[in-house]
Amino acid sequence: MTRPAFLAFASMVSLSAGGAGVAAAPPNAAFLAARLLADDSAQARVPPTFAATGLASKLRLSRAHPSGSTSPLARVEEARASAMLEPARDFYVGAVQVYPWVEGSLYKLYTAPGQVSDIALEAGEVLVSVAAGDTARWVIGDTTSGAGLGRRTHVLVKPSAAGLSTNLVIATDRRVYHVQLESHVHAAMASISWTYPAEALLALKAPAPSAPEPDVAADVTVEALDFNYRIEGDNPPWRPLRAFDDGRQVFIQFPASLAQDEAPPLFVLGEGGRAELVNYRLKGRYYVVDRLFGAAELRLGGRRQQVVRISRTGDSRQVRP
Repeated sequence: MTRPAFLAFASMVSLSAGGAGVAAAPPNAAFLAARLLADDSAQARVPPTFAATGLASKLRLSRAHPSGSTSPLARVEEARASAMLEPARDFYVGAVQVYPWVEGSLYKLYTAPGQVSDIALEAGEVLVSVAAGDTARWVIGDTTSGAGLGRRTHVLVKPSAAGLSTNLVIATDRRVYHVQLESHVHAAMASISWTYPAEALLALKAPAPSAPEPDVAADVTVEALDFNYRIEGDNPPWRPLRAFDDGRQVFIQFPASLAQDEAPPLFVLGEGGRAELVNYRLKGRYYVVDRLFGAAELRLGGRRQQVVRISRTGDSRQVRP
């Protein structure tokens, strides 16, 4: 259920919701993603998130400042200014400003009294908490849209007057967003959201999961299986590994190379060794034959035909002629 969109808080805001949805990527999102892969000597020694925003050149860790250098407060302001991402025309999709997500960045959201601005989170992202610096003059709430995998969380903000400024810290199960809020008389951003180029690149690099082999048969118990079959004859690449039955069907297991090779047809040998076609189907690497048999042959080729015979070695099952 969606909670009331706006509640004035007298203390730190703490909200929770589930979220999902996918923001449309800006036209040059691919360019931003490519920048994260840059491997020049100037940026190779720092995390790609810093290199992507130019913070690397300004990062000074554990370095003493000589007398007369800028004050710590001035360095704080310089760092904030370097980390701030302002709205850009190229990053608008309709009325939505789509920022590229970079760890450690600040994101500007301009608002106006009497207007609601929407902060949309990523698909499937779960909201943990929201904290605002000024909870007396800002109205903050949250809601959700969509359902299931399309469920998405929205943090809604509205100032009580123009000329206000505060910050918003949004914690989720995936990351922490730092949003800088400003209110003006007229200019207000309808919505902001993010693309996640680093995660997209990791997904592209990850190997695709191999498709699971389909179930060969259902309701087959190990105790019912009979492996008393002999395989003899030629030795083609598709020669079966084994054959067995469950009292109703015969299963012929082939090597994995069968997917690249031509599958040989199966003939059941009837009275007098006469070859007969039989109903069977291919399930993964198995032929599933819909009846028991005493002997069968796999045949492939023309003049130089390759033949592999599968013969039953026991008589514990009743074989249908």
